[in-house]
Amino acid sequence: MKDKILSFDDTQLTFPSGTGDGLEYVMMDWETSLMKAHSKLVCHNKGDILEFGFGMGISATFIQSHNPKTHTIIEIHPQVAQKARQWAKDKPGVKIIEEDWYKCLDILGKYDGIFFDTYGDLNFLKFGKVVEDLAKPNSHVTWWNSIPQEKNIYGIDGVSYTKYKVNPIQNNYFNHKEYYLPLKIY
Repeated sequence: MKDKILSFDDTQLTFPSGTGDGLEYVMMDWETSLMKAHSKLVCHNKGDILEFGFGMGISATFIQSHNPKTHTIIEIHPQVAQKARQWAKDKPGVKIIEEDWYKCLDILGKYDGIFFDTYGDLNFLKFGKVVEDLAKPNSHVTWWNSIPQEKNIYGIDGVSYTKYKVNPIQNNYFNHKEYYLPLKIY
């Protein structure tokens, strides 16, 4: 994914499909209400927030609306990282790390809220194995959940879910009518 040339507009983040017959969607604005809900969970105490993936900056903007103490964003894609740096210019306490999240774990601290939403990430299944080490006591952790049920692929136990009715535009990553927003409190 890091080597794909992305296209941005106000409604979507895409790249040409490998077959040349259309677009692969990375993120779309129909997710806005879900990003708002994820952001509210991770900002439960306005502490130190860690966000994996910037995308269109929807969740990051909602996180900032809660005035967190700090906000660290890890983004691997150079085009998206550049957009994140531009977005962060007037936001004190925001740190952008342009790197594969799994390669920079040793420079991270502990966080009050963690949001994991990556795309095309070869290390995504490792999230469940490392997240507890990044969480402060009472940390609220959530992630993009592509599974349309109360279940997660990360092997994280003790997760609660809130069901949302959604109506996504046809895309390549989520075409269900119900979204199960996960929350794990450490």
